[in-house]
Amino acid sequence: MVSRSSAEAEYRRMGQGVCELLWLRRLLRDLGFRPQKPMDLNCENKAAIAIAHNPIQHDRTKHVEVDRHFVKEKLDAGIISFPFISFENQLVDVLMKAVSTTIFLDSLDKLGMRDIFALT
Repeated sequence: MVSRSSAEAEYRRMGQGVCELLWLRRLLRDLGFRPQKPMDLNCENKAAIAIAHNPIQHDRTKHVEVDRHFVKEKLDAGIISFPFISFENQLVDVLMKAVSTTIFLDSLDKLGMRDIFALT
């Protein structure tokens, strides 16, 4: 697939993320857990979040109509929510791209990873 904008690419990934959250929700329900609040799908792209919340058709969404309707339906039903998360708090960045030493060490600490070779 070729996306024409980063918002479109992010929105397509949000659609896939919603599918995964629905699967996890059903799995939890089968195990006896009933989620009482919407499941969060963190997103750092404000344009993609705006597309999810805005019912007006955007020019950027002409290639993602199915995803747009699917995500909007789950958002309106209260099954999911899209809190904005800034790039400094994206823990996955340490696994995907080069980050500064400070962000790297902070992310490792948040992930609970420790250097087993460090002197104690």
